[in-house]
Amino acid sequence: MLTKDSVKVFGKSQVSAFLGGIFDWSVMVACVEWFGIFYVFAIWISGFLGALVNFSLNKYWAFEPTSENIYQQLLKFFSVVVLGSVLLKSGGTYLMTETLHLDYRISRILVDLVVSLGYNYTIQRLWIFKKEDTQNSGNNSRGKLRNLIKNYKSAS
Repeated sequence: MLTKDSVKVFGKSQVSAFLGGIFDWSVMVACVEWFGIFYVFAIWISGFLGALVNFSLNKYWAFEPTSENIYQQLLKFFSVVVLGSVLLKSGGTYLMTETLHLDYRISRILVDLVVSLGYNYTIQRLWIFKKEDTQNSGNNSRGKLRNLIKNYKSAS
């Protein structure tokens, strides 16, 4: 369900992804153009560095803070989001560049749009920065009703 908060979180996460993506893309281009690194390998290097920017912005700004340990979040983030994202981006960029004969920079932007919305945001929102379950905590109306009923039963 679309709520004002979910739209706000989505917007902030997209700003975070955009800033991380600009950094990532710039590092990739620098690796290729200045250091002569093959663009697929440059995507792996830049992907990990850009991920640090993205994680930091998401952790402390875009998503609500959770009680989960930052090291656990980083482990989940890098083992699933970053590895999956870099694999999709490098593979997708390679396929578009080599089969459609597009410039690697253009291919990368097109692939990034799909991966950031379809893969990265989804996993980060639903798993990495997931809000704590408030269904039974008493923080929502159903939880309050459950607590009221439980307290009533235990008092009788």
